[in-house]
Amino acid sequence: MTEETKKEEVKASAPKKEEGKSHRKNSTRQRAEEAASEFEERVVSVNRVAKVVKGGRRFSFSALMIVGNKNGKVGYGLGKAKEVPEAIRKGVQAAQKNLTNVPLDKGTIPHQIIGEYCAGKILFKPASDGTGVKAAGACRTILELAGVKDVLTKSMRGNNPHNIVKATFDAFKNLRTAGKVAELRGRDIKSIRIK
Repeated sequence: MTEETKKEEVKASAPKKEEGKSHRKNSTRQRAEEAASEFEERVVSVNRVAKVVKGGRRFSFSALMIVGNKNGKVGYGLGKAKEVPEAIRKGVQAAQKNLTNVPLDKGTIPHQIIGEYCAGKILFKPASDGTGVKAAGACRTILELAGVKDVLTKSMRGNNPHNIVKATFDAFKNLRTAGKVAELRGRDIKSIRIK
């Protein structure tokens, strides 16, 4: 009698565990959706690639995506798939895993910097309030999604969107605020002369 009741209890408890697992999956999906909703996403470029095989050509697509929250967090990702929407989805997922913090100073960047990657080279200069984002193409998209409101840029070399994106993120990686410089030098922020 006791063995039968134990078996019934085990059977009754098994579905509850499965329900708990599905609940956990749903909660992680909800968290992922909430995180995705705070980020805005934009397509920088979509490239069609043809592979020639015995029966003809097989086409696939690659999508370069930028995601950002317009408040100092931005990322890029490349997605590849047989169809464009799937490539875009994969690119967004890759971008959300590859986020960078951009130090902002009153809506602009803290100092002048040059970003370089392969053939891409871009100059970034801080601008006064009301200047706007003076940039083009992939660079403009990144700066807008990062939350930069005033900046001057000049592409010094290259126009390949992949190299421009990576050069821009190289510049972001090397930006430092006055507080960070003061901390590295072991001095007070007021004693550091900012040009």
